[in-house]
Amino acid sequence: MTTIRAIALAVFRESVRDRVFYNLVLFASLLVAASFLIGQLTAGQDVKIIKDLALAATSLFGLFIAVFVGIGLVWKEIERRSVYNLLSKPVRRHHLVLGKYFGLLLTLLVNMAVMAAVIFSVLAVLQWTLPPSTVKAGAAIPTDPRLLIAIFLVFAQLSVVVAVAVFFSTFASPMVSAALTFGLYVVGHFNADLKNFEAIVPSKAVGWFARTLYYLLPNLAPFDVKAQVVHGQPVALGYVGLTVAYAVIYVAALLLASCLIFQRRDLK
Repeated sequence: MTTIRAIALAVFRESVRDRVFYNLVLFASLLVAASFLIGQLTAGQDVKIIKDLALAATSLFGLFIAVFVGIGLVWKEIERRSVYNLLSKPVRRHHLVLGKYFGLLLTLLVNMAVMAAVIFSVLAVLQWTLPPSTVKAGAAIPTDPRLLIAIFLVFAQLSVVVAVAVFFSTFASPMVSAALTFGLYVVGHFNADLKNFEAIVPSKAVGWFARTLYYLLPNLAPFDVKAQVVHGQPVALGYVGLTVAYAVIYVAALLLASCLIFQRRDLK
């Protein structure tokens, strides 16, 4: 664990120094601020507009960090040949993979914390400027604590995306890894359609293949509760727990596969 923690902290420090990280946080913060201005132009819908745009910005820029940093975590060490220096020390290959993953996850956590602080700051200003008669229970409350549930599930979703990016980085180039990770991210939001695909196709083989993909590919749609939170609908804690449990199991499976692939890879 000490080795994994040291690698994770090194990845975090390197990511924090990276200009890409600062640029993404800056643009995300500007987008949240812009949503406040846009909301002022929409009569009666400013709270919903700001919440929706803020959560979308959090997810989008978090995705960029997860993909563009994650795809090069392992591959970069191989290209620089620094992996040989690392493995000559008391560092095993699975230590490297796990350390890289948790380091990027820590980077994402800091990014999400910054975004959450910006979102609640903007919404607090909005709530302060709204007339007391317009602030009602539900979706009209700008600083609704249920926003934290949506942000937390976005983080859980991105933890799966990071695991996917690390998985591909153990055997594919950054360009291929980025394409595959983005592809699975898009497919993951429509994965539920594969479950009942056999009902609309005549071929049983195609139907079984689609059902197999349903269980193998990540199902990212359950992590998206932006619509419920924006419209003031409750999100059950049991639902959150089951969704997070799915993310933990899927991430564990991906990390295990990543370690096995990297362990068997010929680095010469």
